[in-house]
Amino acid sequence: MSLPKKSLGQNFLIEKNIIKKIVSLTDFKNKDILEIGPGKGALTDEILNKKPKSLTLIEKDFLLTENLKKKYFKKKEIKIFNADILKFELKKLKKKKLIVIGNLPYNISSQILIKIIKQKKIHILFDDIIFMFQKELGEKILCKFPSKNYGRLSIITKLNLIVKKNFLVSSNCFFPKPKVTSMVIHFKTFKNDYYKIKDISNLEKVTNILFSSRRKMINKSIRKILSQHNLKNIPELKLNLRAENINPDLIYKITEQFEKN
Repeated sequence: MSLPKKSLGQNFLIEKNIIKKIVSLTDFKNKDILEIGPGKGALTDEILNKKPKSLTLIEKDFLLTENLKKKYFKKKEIKIFNADILKFELKKLKKKKLIVIGNLPYNISSQILIKIIKQKKIHILFDDIIFMFQKELGEKILCKFPSKNYGRLSIITKLNLIVKKNFLVSSNCFFPKPKVTSMVIHFKTFKNDYYKIKDISNLEKVTNILFSSRRKMINKSIRKILSQHNLKNIPELKLNLRAENINPDLIYKITEQFEKN
């Protein structure tokens, strides 16, 4: 028996109605699927019932990986990797329009989301993304401008992802029970033709500098990002603004100018 490892943030989803609700969010039939952190295969079993074309599992826990290999050894459509998703090269899967799904460990869920977002041509590589987050983090992702939760994560997410649906999941649906409520978010990728940001890492840098002092005026921090010449290209940007008062469209324009610098 494989006991949950606290070091890996393991909380196994056990409520069948929630599992069915998650898998009903999109059509898995004849699609290529990537599941991150399948654990004991609760979501995996339900995905298989939907007849996917292929199903790739990436599990960091070695013992769980071995159990998954034994459990699904007859399933030719399944490929299993014992790997850390944060270090895994996703392009080696050689798939397009992947549906990505996962009950993510709370301690690295934002890092996993950012890794997915930073993939080149995300709209070609991925189609649907369905992730389970801690409710508090989910609210930061979903928040609209302006709001108390507005910040880096929502800005970076909204560049290439739209939210289709979200719902809360009680701690009673897991073993062991976490101390927090969870949130499932269903994203859809899209090609953003309006903003020509070449590298999401640059958007990360810009938001990191601006939001490191979110309540201070940006007159000093903006000069770490843009030259005087580039500042003139964004006439609507006022230096007495605070980061928390700058809307996402303006952040994207700053990043475009940063890449031209």
